[in-house]
Amino acid sequence: MFGFIDLQINGYKGVEFSDINLNEESFIYATREILKTGTVAFLPTIITSSKEVYANCLAVMAKVIERDEFKDAILGIHLEGPFISKEAGAVGAHNPNDVHEASVEYFQQLQEMSGNNVRLLTIAAEVAGAKELCEYASQNGVTVSLGHQMALDADIDKLAKAGAKALTHLGNGMPNLIDRHSNTLLAGLAQDDLIAMIITDSHHLPASLIKVIIRTKGVDKVVVVSDASPIAGFAPGRYNMLGNDAVLEENGLLHNPEKKCMVGSSAMMLECMNYLASLNILSEEELWKVGFYNPLKMINVNPERIKGDYSITYNKENNVFDIER
Repeated sequence: MFGFIDLQINGYKGVEFSDINLNEESFIYATREILKTGTVAFLPTIITSSKEVYANCLAVMAKVIERDEFKDAILGIHLEGPFISKEAGAVGAHNPNDVHEASVEYFQQLQEMSGNNVRLLTIAAEVAGAKELCEYASQNGVTVSLGHQMALDADIDKLAKAGAKALTHLGNGMPNLIDRHSNTLLAGLAQDDLIAMIITDSHHLPASLIKVIIRTKGVDKVVVVSDASPIAGFAPGRYNMLGNDAVLEENGLLHNPEKKCMVGSSAMMLECMNYLASLNILSEEELWKVGFYNPLKMINVNPERIKGDYSITYNKENNVFDIER
C-alpha cells in the first residue's frame, strides 16, 4: 500500500494553513514535507477564520491544487468552521469572534474563493441555518461533518437526514465537563448513519474510548485523522499558532494551558496509525480501512487515483507500520 489518507491537517513544520501570510511557496513546502511522512494524500484544513484569511488561504490552495505535482495528493480543502458553536469547550482552539452563522450565501462565497475545491465542511448541528446549509453543501458534492458543537440527539439526527455523513474528531471539540447521559458524544455515537472521524495520537482520546467508538460504529464507519498542527514536526516548546499560545510537551501533547484545550496534534498519520495498531483492536485489513479506504470513500474519491513515491508496510509481529522508500 502506498500510504495513508488524512482528511484534517492544519499545517506542518511551521506552515499554518489558516495564516493570513500563507503563500504558494510556503504551502508547497509544507505539502512536500507532509508527503514524506507516510501520508500520500490529504485535505489541508482551514479552521474558523476571518474573511480576509479565507480569501488569501483559499486562493493560495486553489492555485497549488492545479499543479500537476499535487493533483492526486491534495484532494480538496477541509473547512473546519466557521459555522460552529461559540460555546466555551465546543469552540475549542477556534476564535469565537470569527464564528459565523450558518449561511448558504457565505458558504457559496468561500467555495468560490477556493475555486470550488472545498470537499469537506465541518459545521455544528444545532446552530441556526445548519440544516439548510447541510442540504445545500451535500447536494453540491461537499461532504458535511458535524463537530465543534453542543448538539444532542434531535439536531444530530436532523442533520444526518439532511445529508451529513460524519462527525469531526468525535470526542473532542466539546466541553471537558458534560451531562453523563445527555451530551454530544453519546448523541454522535448513537447516530448509526454517521462516520466517526477520530484522532488516535494517544492524547486526544483514551484507548478505552477509541475501542468504544470502533465497537459502536463498526470498522466501516471509522476514519482516522491526525489533526496535525502547524508545529507538527517541531521540538517541544512554546509556540504561537492557530491564534493560541500553545505548549508542546515532551510526550507530544500540544495544548493551550489557559483555555484548557488541545490545539491540534503534534503527530502525523503514521504515528496515529501506529498508536492505534498498538492497541490490538483491529486487524491489518481493518487498519487499512480506517487509514486509507474509508476516508477516500467518505469524500467520494476513487482509491485507484492515489499514487505514491514509497510504500507503507505492516509488521504483524510488532504491530508497526514502516515506510519503505
